[in-house]
Amino acid sequence: MRDGQRLGCVADIEVDTSNGCVAAIIVPGPSKFHGLFTHGEIYIKWCDIKKIGVDIIVVDIDAEKCIIRNKSI
Repeated sequence: MRDGQRLGCVADIEVDTSNGCVAAIIVPGPSKFHGLFTHGEIYIKWCDIKKIGVDIIVVDIDAEKCIIRNKSI
């Protein structure tokens, strides 16, 4: 995020099947108890990704505007 916070590892991606491009990456939400219970998912649009490196993906998103979706079990 804009403050350099570590969000976690990419858990899934969303692909636009009409053109075959990646639309978004999905990262597990914040954990509640030592990484065991996550609270939803953080949905990061492809346009918010600034740089992809070997060990890191730099994104520019605002914490207040970040989309957190609840998991449906």
